[in-house]
Amino acid sequence: MKKLASMLVAGAMLSAVAAGCAQSGGSNAGGGEGGLPTIGVAIYKFDDTFMTGVRNAISNAAEGVAKVDIVDSQNSQPTQNDKVDLFITKKVNALAINPVDRTAAGVIIDKAKAANTPVVFLNREPLADDMQKWDKVYYVGAKAEESGTISGELIVDYWKANPAADKNGDGVLQYAMLKGEPGHQDAELRTQYSVKAIEDAGIKVEKLAEDTAMWDRVKGQEKMAAFLAAHGDKIEAVLANNDDMALGAIEALKAAGYFKGDKYMPVVGVDATAPALKALEDGTMLGTVLNDAVNQGQATLKIAAALANGETPSKENTGYDIVDGKYVWIPYVKITKDNIADAKLN
Repeated sequence: MKKLASMLVAGAMLSAVAAGCAQSGGSNAGGGEGGLPTIGVAIYKFDDTFMTGVRNAISNAAEGVAKVDIVDSQNSQPTQNDKVDLFITKKVNALAINPVDRTAAGVIIDKAKAANTPVVFLNREPLADDMQKWDKVYYVGAKAEESGTISGELIVDYWKANPAADKNGDGVLQYAMLKGEPGHQDAELRTQYSVKAIEDAGIKVEKLAEDTAMWDRVKGQEKMAAFLAAHGDKIEAVLANNDDMALGAIEALKAAGYFKGDKYMPVVGVDATAPALKALEDGTMLGTVLNDAVNQGQATLKIAAALANGETPSKENTGYDIVDGKYVWIPYVKITKDNIADAKLN
């Protein structure tokens, strides 16, 4: 019996040593399947059309590179904070966060830094001061002012090519604006720069209506219906901060008799989502701006994977230029019916 007891004790000690060795990877030993690093990804909400494209691109890029755990923050910052806490508890090797509220990034960075878990933010840019809190913080996105400028240029091109677009012949472009959520940098900059591009082209403008539709198609339809009830055919163009709101506006315009015969309204959006490209083909959307979901997702995954492997991200190990040591900027592309194939490649 004594011999048996000694053998059992020895076996238990060997098991403990083995377990200790298995856990000896440090604070971020959350290795995934097949020895791949684990990356915790939090998206602000899953039912956003554009972010669905980014999410899919992250998953595709992760094959053979990393194990990704992608969660829905349900458009709630407290929910996202809880998801981040859980990722850190699980000891993932890196974080990729699409923040619900960009001003909350500082709190996430503090948590990540305390756990020595590198973090890549995507699509919603944290405040510049927060980005400087730690050398293992990166951002992947696109410059919102660029998308705004292209949106305005789409309207300029149409206005100059179609004199009848000036319905009342007053030489002034009367427009309606559908904005994303209040205070969001993309919403504010797209709104500002789209109008600026029209004015810079020498066209006088008059804002007839503007409201927030929270990036949402149904809300976009509701707001556009209200605009039409208030202003009717006085509206000469519709600018929307994203495709979903633009598509909602198109539904309201259809209900008001537009896109039949010669009754037309130029509507522009941003993102070049699949439903928007279908509207381009149908002739109900004038143009959109390719917000490159594929490259945003790929760049996010590659930078997070480099960090998870203990490397400093660079052009050599990610394939993307890193500006100021922290930023990857994915360029926007103007999309019309003429070059729709360019968007379908993404």
